[in-house]
Amino acid sequence: MKRFLYILVQCTWGLGQTFIGLLFFLIHITRPHRIYKGAVETSWKNPYAGLSLGLFIFVPRDEGDYQRGARVHEYGHTIQSLVLGPLYALVGIVSVGWGSIIFPILKGTKKYKDIPYTKCFVEYNASWLGEKVTGEKAVW
Repeated sequence: MKRFLYILVQCTWGLGQTFIGLLFFLIHITRPHRIYKGAVETSWKNPYAGLSLGLFIFVPRDEGDYQRGARVHEYGHTIQSLVLGPLYALVGIVSVGWGSIIFPILKGTKKYKDIPYTKCFVEYNASWLGEKVTGEKAVW
């Protein structure tokens, strides 16, 4: 029943991000897929980055601790999607801005070279939610 509700809410309240996630899924249709707690997980070629769009999560290609932690983290973003619905786009903007621009710049400085990715509140919240909901360890 929980899985059904998860899918129903992602496909209604979270329709915008789920639709975009479906497009990404179709682009990566030849990659390995599985169902992870109701989400459609795709292991894509990027060895470091994950992505979460509604019902769809995309995780680094190599099996291991990092991929497992990234899976839990990205699942945490799906919980954000359930709660925020159409407002999840704001999470996406913050997350992409942090991961693509701000975090790499900070990591390149002497003062912030050891800053964790989850220093950004959106990313911290995704790891925290992922761990609470799945009972598994997320990347921090």
